[in-house]
Amino acid sequence: METESNTNRVDETIDRVKTGAHEAVDKAASATSQAADAVAKKGEQLRNAEQQFVENCRGYIHDNPVASLGIAVGAGFLLSRLLSGR
Repeated sequence: METESNTNRVDETIDRVKTGAHEAVDKAASATSQAADAVAKKGEQLRNAEQQFVENCRGYIHDNPVASLGIAVGAGFLLSRLLSGR
């Protein structure tokens, strides 16, 4: 009789642990899914921002070719000075 009672308590404990483990896995999977969705959404936003930036640059270069050339030369000069280490 006592052995059967102990067995029932062990079975109940195992069931509670299994239930808790399943709930923890479900919560972790849900959090991971939400994080992946958020990362995907941010990635899409970054791609859109990049495309808009490129389009804005193209428009500026088209509208202001001389100024664009001057900016490019100045940036190249600064980069060469910074990277030469002198």
